[in-house]
Amino acid sequence: MNKDQIKGGMKDIAGKAQEKAGELTNSKEQQAKGMAKQGEGKLQKGYGDVKDAAKDMLKNKDNK
Repeated sequence: MNKDQIKGGMKDIAGKAQEKAGELTNSKEQQAKGMAKQGEGKLQKGYGDVKDAAKDMLKNKDNK
């Protein structure tokens, strides 16, 4: 795991919490901010996944 995967996962979790808080307080603004944070987290985690896969591919290529 790399830092982008970890940070992305953390943003996703924080976004879910913010969205839930918005639902409980009936705040559409907080719900939207939470959903946006979740999307940002998923993108960052996806970037980290691609970065990790590329690193593994290069490592495997060097071992052949």
